[in-house]
Amino acid sequence: MKGNMNNMMKQMQKMQKKMMQAQDELFEMSFEASAGGGMVTVVANGKKEITDVQIKEEVVDPDDIEMLQDLILAATNDVLKQIDEKTNSTMGQFTKGLNMPGMF
Repeated sequence: MKGNMNNMMKQMQKMQKKMMQAQDELFEMSFEASAGGGMVTVVANGKKEITDVQIKEEVVDPDDIEMLQDLILAATNDVLKQIDEKTNSTMGQFTKGLNMPGMF
């Protein structure tokens, strides 16, 4: 029984190391989303930190600030959704078959 426990602990440590590695790789990834046909582009990393925002000059209209705000919101929400989906698919492989509430 003791050998079985040791083996299980080794497996868990191995899995934890792979999870940390996968998470580090996710954090290094770059995600990009645009709105308004490329008028606004938002870039973020896997930590959900916005690293770049590009706005085409043509979309800057002092009489229609709301449209620009909407495009920025749309692109930002899209890039965050991409990160969530990638995180869930990447990290979900480690929790498949395990009933561990609170894990990703």
